[in-house]
Parts: sequence; C-alpha cells; structure tokens
Amino acid sequence: MDVTTTQVGIVGGGPAGLMLSHLLALRGIDSVVVDHRSRLDIERTVRAGILEADSVRLLTETGVSERVLSEGDQHHGIYLAFGGESHHVDFRELVGASVCLYPQTEVFIDLANAREAAGADVRFGVSDTTVHDITGTSPSIRYTDPDGTPREVRCRYLVGADGSHSMCRHQIPTQHIRQYRKEYPFAWFGILCEAPKSAPELIYSHSERGFALISQRTETMQRMYFQCDPDENVDDWSDDRIWSELRARVEPNGHELVEGPVTDKAVLRFRSNVVEPMRYGSLLLAGDAAHTVPPTGAKGLNLALADVRILADVLQKALAEGDDDVLDEYSQRALDRVWRSQHFSYWMTSMLHRLPDTDAFSLRRQVAELRSVVRSKAGSTFLAEGYTGWPST
Repeated sequence: MDVTTTQVGIVGGGPAGLMLSHLLALRGIDSVVVDHRSRLDIERTVRAGILEADSVRLLTETGVSERVLSEGDQHHGIYLAFGGESHHVDFRELVGASVCLYPQTEVFIDLANAREAAGADVRFGVSDTTVHDITGTSPSIRYTDPDGTPREVRCRYLVGADGSHSMCRHQIPTQHIRQYRKEYPFAWFGILCEAPKSAPELIYSHSERGFALISQRTETMQRMYFQCDPDENVDDWSDDRIWSELRARVEPNGHELVEGPVTDKAVLRFRSNVVEPMRYGSLLLAGDAAHTVPPTGAKGLNLALADVRILADVLQKALAEGDDDVLDEYSQRALDRVWRSQHFSYWMTSMLHRLPDTDAFSLRRQVAELRSVVRSKAGSTFLAEGYTGWPST
C-alpha cells in the first residue's frame, strides 16, 4: 500500500475541506484532501449560495476573492411578501451590512483552482474510503485511487468534512456524541430556469398555498423554489404547472414573475441536525458533517466556512503546543454560532412555511408575525443581523 504522511488529513473536497486546506497552508501546515467525487462532478452540482459579509471577508483576506468581488451580486436586503403586500428589509440601513449572491459551486471552483495553483495534495475520485485509529496519535485515511491502487494517508489530526451523510461521523461511537435532530414535514420543489431576474433581490413569499422563494443565479438563469410534499414526484410537474403554482404563491403579494424554460427540477428535503461535541479523539467534524440547517436562512455554506476558520486556528495551536486538549476549544467556539444559526433558520422556516395541519388561525397568526417584523425596527434588525451573519468570535 502506498503511504503518504501529512499533518492533517481531510476527508471531503467540497468548500469546507478545500478552505480548511487553504487556511492551513497559509499557516505552514501540510494537509491531504480526499473526496470520492470527481472535481467535475462537484462542479456540475447546481447549488445556490448567499454569502454573509464574514464569508466574503474570509475569501478576500485569504486571496480567493477575485471572482466573488467581480462577479458576485451584492444584495442589500430581501423582500418579505405576504398578505397581499411586499416589504423590503434593508440590511444596509438596519445593520450596515449586505450579503453576496454567489453560487456555492463557484466558491468550490475558486478554492479548487487556488489549491491546484498552490500545488496542494487534493485527490478527487477515490473510492472505498475508510478512517482508522481516530483515538490515537496517528489516525489514517485508506482508500483506492481511480486506477485501483490502494493508498493510505497517515496524519496527526483527521478532519471529516464529508457532508451530511458523513462516513467520518459514523465512526464515532454513539455513546460519545449526542445528535440533536428535527425533521420537517415539507420539502422544496426547486427549479433552474432560463429567464431574466424577477426582482433585484430575493423574494420570500408567504401564502395560503405555502411558501415560495424567488432566488437568482445569473442575469439569465434563475433559481426558484416552492414548498411541497417531501414525496412529490418531479415528473408530475410540467413547466406550465410549475409556473402556475409559483404565480399563485407570489403574484398576489405584489410581484410579477418573469418566466422561461425550466432546465432542471428536483425535490429538496431538509432537516436540522447538530452533533455535540464536534471532536472525538483526533477526529474533528466540520460543515454538514457536524450540522445541517434548513435552507430558509441561507446558513449552510456560511456555517461551514465559519467552522474551518476556527478549526484552522485550533489545529495550528494544537500542533504548535503538542496538546490535544486544545482541540476542545473548537467545539466550544463553533457551536455557539451553530445554535444561533439553527434558531434563525428555524424561525424563518416556521414563520414562512405552511405546516400540513395548518388552520386559518395559524395562517393569520403567521401574517401577524411577519407584519410585526416589518413594522418594527427591532424586528427588522433582528432579521437583518441573522441574515447577514454575526461577527466572528
């Protein structure tokens, strides 16, 4: 078996794993990244993306900002549409911050290009990945490379950044972690369509038929979603039926949709999940491997980037001091933001979506809650602070 030795082994070559590798390299720390997906497969995965101010700052301060600054679309607020009205929540006016519309796929491409240019050891398209000796001082990653050669990466610390179905997380004995989970009784029917923007910023629309989100991707390609049953069959939905449903949920609240051919459609299930602690022995979890949030609050990618920013600091300190106990600082710092994000995402989700057993009283109560948010500077500020992101700790 071919063996490589490094300081940090990272399972998962998405934005979290690549950003961690990038941050470690800036600190003079070697790493090896492995991922079962090919780079092309990841690049072809269509993912939306709203970057908080801190996420853009992280990309900028670490030299991965050329495209996000030139191609990213700055949004200074969102529209909350409900009860036959639309209200603009102005983040700049309320908290002096904005967000950037920049797809997660593009963040991955920027990081992958940066790692390749730096000569980093990133191995895509591997198979049969396993991790070993995660409680010892020399954990390892074993896998088979694309040509069938078995390989091993031995490291001092191991990071699982391998997504919500994390193989690494499942190696931790259940008695040593606690998982907090919440399943939601609805999903999003998401489409990608060829059309100009329907509005300059995102529209979050509440209606008696359920929630709809009018998002964006480029000047000519848009992402849109509407709440649906988790078991909805996409093949039952023609373009005409999709647009009819979106119009019924959005246009009564004052927005007119610009329609176009639907090029992709999928049902997106979601849930909330948090693992505590985010460390077991020499293994640390980051991003979706440690927590997932419903997409309503636009927190998933931002949480992953916040995780690895903290993790890079903690790993540098642990390696410099030769003290594994320093790793406990990671969970303590990261989980504070994780739970604040869970609360914000749950609040946005429960305020805007229609539950399966929702009655007329509940719908009117939701409208009253939304009115309370937009009519109160304190309420609007709370939303703006959560959406644009809290200061790094």
